[in-house]
Amino acid sequence: MVRRVLTGITTSGTPHLGNYAGAMRPAIAASRQAGVESFYFLADYHALIHAADPAQVQRSTLEIAAAWLAAGLDPDKVCLYRQSDIPEVLELAWLLACVTGKGLLNRAHAYKAAVDRNTAAGADADAGVSVGLFMYPVLMAADILLFKANSVPVGRDQVQHIEMARDMAERFNRRYGGHLVLPEAAIDASVATLPGLDGRKMSKSYGNGIALFAPADELRKRIFSIVTDSRAPGEPKPIEGSALLRLYEAFATAEESARMRAAFAAGIAWGEAKQMLFERIEATVAPMRSRYESLTADAPRIERLLHDGAVKARAIATPFLGELRWAVGLRRLF
Repeated sequence: MVRRVLTGITTSGTPHLGNYAGAMRPAIAASRQAGVESFYFLADYHALIHAADPAQVQRSTLEIAAAWLAAGLDPDKVCLYRQSDIPEVLELAWLLACVTGKGLLNRAHAYKAAVDRNTAAGADADAGVSVGLFMYPVLMAADILLFKANSVPVGRDQVQHIEMARDMAERFNRRYGGHLVLPEAAIDASVATLPGLDGRKMSKSYGNGIALFAPADELRKRIFSIVTDSRAPGEPKPIEGSALLRLYEAFATAEESARMRAAFAAGIAWGEAKQMLFERIEATVAPMRSRYESLTADAPRIERLLHDGAVKARAIATPFLGELRWAVGLRRLF
């Protein structure tokens, strides 16, 4: 039996090494599994909640699509499309909104966090909160339910969105019949969360990341700025909690990792360890960087790929949305 897996790709910012190791690489590997029908969409509607620059929205779509393709996503084997090319998503979002209680959306983490910040600042609870932010879980549910996804890979902080999508599907099915498939959240406990330059989780919000496709000299500069302690060459280096070692192991083979651990125990100099880390990451990233630069320089090629993906996606979405329109009573009179 074929299992459908759907992955949403945020179209904002530049991917860093943590994005690659923690999300892109495992998702691309999963797309090659037998018996899996994979859907990948660029979530540009979602990006509008926070993005104010139209040119940046467009540019991010190009860059993020190119990044995933450069990293190995094969558009011939998966359905890769731009969310805004699928109008059925928005129509399903409205159908879901009409069966979803406001109380459910009040409990969404992003909305609650905004309310809490406003309350702490003594402002109106909903100050600065757009309807787009409030309705975000409904749009996400529509993304998932439109393609009858069985599985949605997410981080632990996004499990609530899958639970809410299930709740909306159950409400719809109770009212109109069992049309919607209830998705399951797929959490891979083995997925890496990489440390950044300061040892904290690599994150755009912390400014401690290393851009995935940074030029080699910039990559080396960033790696050599990783915070280490004052242990001198010859002194054993700590293995537990070492950001440098964790980064190395995320890109190395088991044998390479074992040699690096032995070098730590033997007192490798920090500069030498950082050079080894740079060489290991550069060996992985350099071929992808070359493909990425070629892809971003050929926007028409990306556009054609996204158009072809949208055609495949709509071949599924359009008839299914027609079924749902009939179910709710949006029908011709004769």
